[in-house]
Amino acid sequence: MAAEAHANDLTINAELVADILTRFIRTEIRRAGFERAVMGLSGGIDSSVVTFLAAKALGPENILAVTMPYKTSSDATNRDARAVVDHLGVRTLEVPISGSIDAYFSQFPDAARMRLANKCARERMTVLYDQSASFNALVLGTSNKSELLLGYGTQFGDMASAINPIGDIYKTQLYPLAAHLGVPDDILKKTPTGDLWVGQTDEDELGFRYAEVDRLMVLMVDRRWRRAELIEGGFAPEFVDRVATLIRRNHYKRRMPVIAKLSPRTMDRDFRYARDWGT
Repeated sequence: MAAEAHANDLTINAELVADILTRFIRTEIRRAGFERAVMGLSGGIDSSVVTFLAAKALGPENILAVTMPYKTSSDATNRDARAVVDHLGVRTLEVPISGSIDAYFSQFPDAARMRLANKCARERMTVLYDQSASFNALVLGTSNKSELLLGYGTQFGDMASAINPIGDIYKTQLYPLAAHLGVPDDILKKTPTGDLWVGQTDEDELGFRYAEVDRLMVLMVDRRWRRAELIEGGFAPEFVDRVATLIRRNHYKRRMPVIAKLSPRTMDRDFRYARDWGT
């Protein structure tokens, strides 16, 4: 069984996906009684795609794109975020987070840079939820399927949201969708980075390329290929095992907190209803 035979498993109909996700945003926002959305805009492909979809779904006047630079944020991040805002005409707000982050870490001067990165992600989400209250909006998520599966994100930080329109789209699938939506070329061409520190890139930190891991995960997760089938299909055993371990180990980030069971109807396993229960 050759993985090459499934090379088209990551191919999407960008026009159809854009239509589905536009309707998803509009329906879910209004189902909750809102007409507006707010999101963090970094100038990367994930947040840019979400901003384009939201503007299409609700109108640019109903979108608030918040930029939240830290002092090490790159000029490219600020430039590309501004390009999205100017192209769409959405509302925007800049809320620098250097002061609050540095005030906290003044107590912990030896903190590892990953602690700083996670703190920045959570600080940005507190800003977004505060602005959602001010703007009377829901927070849109910008984590893609690759990040969610691999746990490449901060719990209660960039992985938090009220609704997530791109959570079922692999990273590599975002590029044809972004091109269809008209996302600026500079964003399409830039190296994926969370801008966590100077010179940081996603793929350097992960240790593999999105194109490579997406091709594996679409077979492992969506097609339910077993380990032996994946290896027979041409994937290195150590790569298969590493990705499988990341997916399993980070499952806690993809679910609500586990509740200790004491009553007949515990929230996370017995008292469960469809998301539109009562509407």
